[in-house]
Amino acid sequence: MFLFESDDELKELHSDLDSESECSLDEEEYVPGGLARGSDQDDFSDEDSSDEEWASKPKRKVSRKRCCSVSASPVSSPLKSPSRKQEVSPCRKKLRYASTPKKDTSTPNSGKTLSSPQGKNKSCKPAEKKVVIEEEDDVDGDRWCNIDEEDVEPLQPRFRPDRDVGPQLNRTANYTPLELFQLFFSMTVINTLVKNTNAYGKNKYQGQKESWVPVTTADMYSFICLVLYMGIVPLKTLKEFWRGSKLFSLPFPASVMPCRRFLAISRSLHMNDPAVEMANEQNKGTSGYDRLCKIKPLYGQILEACYTFFHPYQHISIDERMVASKARISFKQYIKSKPTKWGFKLFVLADSSCGYTLNFFVYVGREGVSSGKGVSYDAVMRLLKIPFLGKGYKLYTDNFYTSPTLSLDLLQRKIWCVGTLRSNVAGYPRTKRNAMPEKTPRGTLRWIRKGQLLFVKWLDTREVTMCSTLHKAYSNEMVKRKVKDADGQWRVKEVPVPGCIKDYNQHMGGVDLSDALISYYNVLHKTHKWYKTLFYHFVDIATVNAFILHKGMCKLQNRPMLKQKNFREQLIVALAEIGSTPRRSGPQNFMLPASPFKVPPASPSIVPANAAPCPSAELPDAPGAGHLPAYFVEQMTNVAPKDRATAGRRACVVCKRKSPVYCSTCQKTLCFTTLRNCYSEWHRDNRICV
Repeated sequence: MFLFESDDELKELHSDLDSESECSLDEEEYVPGGLARGSDQDDFSDEDSSDEEWASKPKRKVSRKRCCSVSASPVSSPLKSPSRKQEVSPCRKKLRYASTPKKDTSTPNSGKTLSSPQGKNKSCKPAEKKVVIEEEDDVDGDRWCNIDEEDVEPLQPRFRPDRDVGPQLNRTANYTPLELFQLFFSMTVINTLVKNTNAYGKNKYQGQKESWVPVTTADMYSFICLVLYMGIVPLKTLKEFWRGSKLFSLPFPASVMPCRRFLAISRSLHMNDPAVEMANEQNKGTSGYDRLCKIKPLYGQILEACYTFFHPYQHISIDERMVASKARISFKQYIKSKPTKWGFKLFVLADSSCGYTLNFFVYVGREGVSSGKGVSYDAVMRLLKIPFLGKGYKLYTDNFYTSPTLSLDLLQRKIWCVGTLRSNVAGYPRTKRNAMPEKTPRGTLRWIRKGQLLFVKWLDTREVTMCSTLHKAYSNEMVKRKVKDADGQWRVKEVPVPGCIKDYNQHMGGVDLSDALISYYNVLHKTHKWYKTLFYHFVDIATVNAFILHKGMCKLQNRPMLKQKNFREQLIVALAEIGSTPRRSGPQNFMLPASPFKVPPASPSIVPANAAPCPSAELPDAPGAGHLPAYFVEQMTNVAPKDRATAGRRACVVCKRKSPVYCSTCQKTLCFTTLRNCYSEWHRDNRICV
């Protein structure tokens, strides 16, 4: 301890310390340095200085060690008094809570610590740092609030859509399933498919033994009809739909289109002009290369139809969808957490109430001008770029998309956002004060409000973190959960739940509902061409959206609505009627109850006057009537007489041997010789005649 012989020496020492130390407690000298840190607090003010003087003053960073050197130096330790401590603590609090500037290397001494002549006091540093951090949390109020602390409920959005919500159709008309499907696969879409398929097929079959037969509009309708039919009656291979064995006796495909014709259209199916695709291949490796060139313009036409004929309700959701594929293409994705792990990733905007697909796009990697805020941010903004949307919508997203930046930007567009949040995202509260400790009981809630953003942590089976611009922290809502009591028994107990989590669970499943409706009767076929996979998915989207429009119209008109399977069945039959028919008509409905074969009545001119009426005259449409054998050669011309017995032979559906005979009604090839009578055997097995 230093001893001073007189008061004069003590005064001289005080004057020397004040002149050497930069952390002076004199307010008039300290104010410029404190304000130089960018603080906007009201604690600092200098009414005498002008703006020019303020700008001319040097800005220096004041470190904590400077204050520590004054308050904890050996020289000043015997001079401490209660009044002296009260002067130091405001200085520390102001220094800590001024906004911290970036490191400035323009002043070489800005990062150095000035101390008293006696040297640095290292024991002061840890204690000083701890006190300052606690004071920061107290001043900012950055702490997790409990469930019993009251939160301010934000203003609820006013829903103002640009159009009437629901189907954008004539609400007094009765639309058939075919008419609803043709809203998406219109004549423009069909003509595009026909034109590009013919262009590709002509080039593909050029110089081959089998020439290309041009596809017509009716052929394309028949092709789509069979694609939908194969979703209801799935088989392993396409050729099995035309097999005539007992296991695969399906008469409908052959009545719509021959197998060879269907496979030829399937192999040559194209959505874009081959000349345009060839020109796009020349740009491969440059910025002008379009990875999705092969699915355009059908891609844009389906998208336009999706948001034209339906306007969403207030609750909408965004999520990704996987379309299964293992094609060798660069933008194929692998997502471990998805049921479909390999395939094409689609970002989808759907209505939460009915699952209608409003907008979507295929993810092919980074493309275009990025906003610099992440892929998820750009995906949400791209999906919401829909005409006729309006304001006041409530958007639900998962933790891949949700961020404070996205929520605030959507709020400026009058769209409120609710979603789960990752704790490492920028803008998430980093404070640990009053956070959930370990072994917290189920239903524990913590929340922080920062302006228009509400951050909520809720413990269910695990900790769930939410961000919302719409909800209040807690609105006295409860849910039932199983909780283990002190005896180790599981009991149902009501626990508090935040309103944002309850609404999220209710309205987030719009895309999942759409995926479920598609998966019930998925028309996806295995193919080596990636663009055909997306074509089949476009058919699925069009069919499901048409079914949702049907339900919406029935609800508006108070009519009974069809189930999806019945809706698809009616659509398939209607497409078959407007489609092309094969050269030989398909078999009729021959699965009728067994009854004895009725002989047609004799001519009235030879019937005796006293004869009883023939019972078959009352049943002209009896089963078995009209099933007569015929030769294939009868439909051929320019056949030599020596070849008429074998011309046009095909495999018998019973014995698989070649036969020139078929049933004129069933259109089945059957043997009818002295050695084999497959004709009678097949008709008896199918209970057509006995």
